Amino acid sequence: MMYDVVIVGGGAIGSAIAYFLMLEPGFAGSVAVVERDPTYRTASTALSAGGIRQQYSTEVNIRIGQFGIGFMRGISTTLMVDDEAPTINLREQGYLFLASPEGLADLQANHALQRRLGVALELLETDALLRRFPWLNGTGLAAGSIGRDEGWLDPYSLLQAYRRKARSLGAVYLHDEVVGLRRTGQRVSDVRLASGEHLSCGIVVNAAGPRSRAVAEMAGLALPVEARKRCVFVVDCKTPIPSCPLVIDASGVWFRPEGASFICGVSPPEERDAEDFGLEVDHDIFPDELWPVLAERVPAFEALKVVGSWAGHYEYNVFDHNGILGAQPEIPNLIFATGFSGHGLQQSPAIGRGISELVAFGEYRTLDLRPLSIQRILDNRKLLERNIV
Repeated sequence: MMYDVVIVGGGAIGSAIAYFLMLEPGFAGSVAVVERDPTYRTASTALSAGGIRQQYSTEVNIRIGQFGIGFMRGISTTLMVDDEAPTINLREQGYLFLASPEGLADLQANHALQRRLGVALELLETDALLRRFPWLNGTGLAAGSIGRDEGWLDPYSLLQAYRRKARSLGAVYLHDEVVGLRRTGQRVSDVRLASGEHLSCGIVVNAAGPRSRAVAEMAGLALPVEARKRCVFVVDCKTPIPSCPLVIDASGVWFRPEGASFICGVSPPEERDAEDFGLEVDHDIFPDELWPVLAERVPAFEALKVVGSWAGHYEYNVFDHNGILGAQPEIPNLIFATGFSGHGLQQSPAIGRGISELVAFGEYRTLDLRPLSIQRILDNRKLLERNIV
């Protein structure tokens, strides 16, 4: 079989690229999406917490977030198929970043950049913060930044909406696994599948998430992306916590409402964050690392009860924690869209649109995503993002 574009990975990023490509007037080719697990039972997208925000410390990520929230608000129209409108349960209850005195300067610098770029948010000193959210304990806090056009959504519903719309526009989804890439000179000419089938291709897009490094190695390229496990716990609290946003404590612990319950988690320190493709929940995280912080920050959380948990993966960019886009000069028809380090779902609209422009025109035309180019890795030039959750 011959396809103009073969996308490796049908999660949020891969399916967003397929959707935008099929929608792009400047592209008239064929698209195949190869997805190893069409149930998405273990996919990073389906197991994510579904957050979407604009409170980043780099302009490109802020711009990506601004496009993303607008896209999510209009999804019932843009991703409609046969008069059936998708529902992603978008909840715009905001992100609240809390800062200790030691972290105040970074919060203020981020806030200044975000305001300059048009992000709707407030910087609240401790007294004002506690008036807004009286259920918080302000001990050890200097300030908090609360965004308005931020929140969370149902990741699985978004993924299925992308996939269904892309297929309705002509994209082909193949239930298979990429096990090899054949190089002919400076290009990938053939994609080998586990079923034994071979796909001839014009362009290959590596959107394989935590497995994207293995796909790059099939073409003889190195990629600084690893699978990092993240555990999420579902907890019940008998005391009402009104108007609760997604809260990121100064410690890195986060929590947000989930129906009548809450979900929470924390990223481990680098020295304990080895590559891990497993999905077993580390149940010691809650009593050892989460509950003490939660109970200190929100007194009502002293009586939490764990009622569920799950684990998923970040496609973790160990170089600088930001997305990796575009092609290495060595193989210009192998395009990367990976390494989002936990932000892929929320960044999928802008990344899908950008990669579709790169495929169709050889350049970004609406949002300049060049700061995320893979070339920065070749040049050893980091794009540091301070607001990693």
